[in-house]
Amino acid sequence: MSVYEKLGALNITLPELTPPVAAFVPFLRTGNLLFLSGHIAKNGAKPWVGQLGGNLTTEQGKNAARGVAIDLMGTLHAAVGDLNQIKRIVKLMVLVNSTPAFTEQHLVADGASDLFGEVFGAAGLHVRSAFGWLRFRFGRVWK
Repeated sequence: MSVYEKLGALNITLPELTPPVAAFVPFLRTGNLLFLSGHIAKNGAKPWVGQLGGNLTTEQGKNAARGVAIDLMGTLHAAVGDLNQIKRIVKLMVLVNSTPAFTEQHLVADGASDLFGEVFGAAGLHVRSAFGWLRFRFGRVWK
């Protein structure tokens, strides 16, 4: 089954490439490697607002990470033209806006990891880092 057939079976439509809003490119190819810039979690068309362990649950975070994976696949599609050409997902880095007491970043990241495995099969299995982080603004936690 092709990647696109798997996406169709999961009722996933890939988004169009979002142009960058700062001084970077959405993807960069060097040799046979393709690097993607970071993506933010969206709730509908707007960025997710909140913190895991605060006003967001682990399950909401997992769904947000799944949505980011869909956006990443849209960027991959724009970069290569055919997702069936992807030989391997190598590394996934997940930054989770969370409270200091939250310890389930790895479960949140599973939302993206699981989807890459479903869509790409063995080629979607990857190494991963999942980090918790706080937003700071003028020396205070940004809420």
